[in-house]
Amino acid sequence: MNSLQIISIEKIENKIFLIREQKVMIDSDLAELYGVSTKVLNQAVKRNIERFPVDFMFVLNKDEKNELVTNCDHLKKLKFSSALPKVFTDYGAIMLASILNSQRAVEASVYVVRAFVKLREILSTHKELGQKLKELEFKIETHDEQITSIIEAINQLLAPPPEPKRKMGFQVKEKKVLYKKI
Repeated sequence: MNSLQIISIEKIENKIFLIREQKVMIDSDLAELYGVSTKVLNQAVKRNIERFPVDFMFVLNKDEKNELVTNCDHLKKLKFSSALPKVFTDYGAIMLASILNSQRAVEASVYVVRAFVKLREILSTHKELGQKLKELEFKIETHDEQITSIIEAINQLLAPPPEPKRKMGFQVKEKKVLYKKI
């Protein structure tokens, strides 16, 4: 049985993080999946740095590293490391497989890409649902305004008409009688 068959997409998904608004995997996790040491992986990247623009790979700053180590138990070994880890987007993960040029790296990259794609689809679905919710909220707000204006119109119709300032038409003034005949 191939050792990659044991790796599930869900396991890989758990190693994908959202950092700087990008879905990325940390170098040590990719090295483990590709069957090499982190040192070998980073040396290969250094030799081929022109293949890794910022949308493929970037280095975490200290705060990002500390937050990642704090939130992820499997990264505790990075806590005392002086080196800042590199993280790779889905494009960077594919590029890594091509520069490592081993059968395991190529096979594992397929699983990594599938995990990234699955997360992208899930995120897309959530965005669509979010947009539909916003549209529904707008409709409800519009309906609320319309219902309020209908109620106000009904209330105006139910209210007694205001007294006119003066009566319209021909009017006869009544004479006041100061005295009465008996």
